[in-house]
Amino acid sequence: MKYFDLTEAEMARLGAIHTAREIWNQPQVWDCTYKKFIDQKDEIESFRNKVLKQCNKIILTGAGTSAYIGYSLEGTFQRYTGITTISIPTTHLVTHPGDYLNKCLSTLVISFARSGNSPESVAALRLVDKMCKNVFHLVITCDEEGKLARYQSPNPKYTIVLPPESNDKSLAMTSSYTSMTLTGLLFARIKKDNDALARQVQHLRRFGKTLIHEKAGLLKDISKLRFNRAVFMGSGPLFGTSTESSLKLQELTDGNIVCKSDSYLGFRHGPKAVIDEQTIVLFLFSNKQSVQRYEKDFVRDMQKGKNPMRLIGVSESPVADIELDTEICFSTSPTGIDEDFLSIAAVLPAQILGMFKSIELELKPDNPSVTGAISRVVEGVVIYDEETSNQ
Repeated sequence: MKYFDLTEAEMARLGAIHTAREIWNQPQVWDCTYKKFIDQKDEIESFRNKVLKQCNKIILTGAGTSAYIGYSLEGTFQRYTGITTISIPTTHLVTHPGDYLNKCLSTLVISFARSGNSPESVAALRLVDKMCKNVFHLVITCDEEGKLARYQSPNPKYTIVLPPESNDKSLAMTSSYTSMTLTGLLFARIKKDNDALARQVQHLRRFGKTLIHEKAGLLKDISKLRFNRAVFMGSGPLFGTSTESSLKLQELTDGNIVCKSDSYLGFRHGPKAVIDEQTIVLFLFSNKQSVQRYEKDFVRDMQKGKNPMRLIGVSESPVADIELDTEICFSTSPTGIDEDFLSIAAVLPAQILGMFKSIELELKPDNPSVTGAISRVVEGVVIYDEETSNQ
């Protein structure tokens, strides 16, 4: 078996076998994730309907990569449920619970975690259970043996465990991130007639295969450029993708490539100063024309200031009326994929670029941290007792 034109033995020698396999297999894992979700559809829908009738706030939470899932999903949840939805990392909830939790509001807390063993994962749920009178928990995780999956809440809790293939062995979350995001989308948008959702998953799977099999060589070439900074831009659900993309390239290169993410409109307000001649900029384009007009305006405005090394576009189909150095398109024409499903596919370029750049820097993508500063499961966080008051 080959991954990205390298044999398993070659990838293993480079310390990249798990990362390569987990990126490569994502389209198949998405299919398994969807099928498993549909197999549990009646149970999931029963829980969803019961909870949504009673709650008036939804919190999407997780740590690190798992927190960024919420940034991509909060708009979808708000549109499809009509309930105020906010993404709050567990790392915020643990230190400032009173800023986000209201004992008078009936709340659904949706927790995302690959292993569920990070110290903040269970600590956040315990605080929610202490501080909220009426709360419901949905846990979406890749590890049925993890502490989060096994957490016994005094409040109603439903756990969705993803297929074991999604539980990445590599330090960097790839398949776990995209599969948990997909599951969150399915939960938000589930209906009695799910033909439309099935078509969205088909689009997503096809986009993933196109990127992996047809565009990886282009990303490998980009990885050979001598850049030391990267900026990822995204709007709406693709803002979450840009945030995760930034982390993915930075952690896979052990911080040798310093990365930043922002929205197109937000980047004008000061952060644009980070761009210099050693910076590559990746534009993750929305496929909504009403959004894309703002994004194209920003690309045209890049003529002001220092010139970056490379302008790279990632889009559903070619974007007209702008000049880019490199275009990475999933299709030659619009396909009908929804923007929130596009946000899942759009993270693959950063995953592949990060893997190749890690190899280029003579790191080991499966465990790129030379000093051990970062690890697969965060360690060393002490959880202190917290007052139950939200004052």
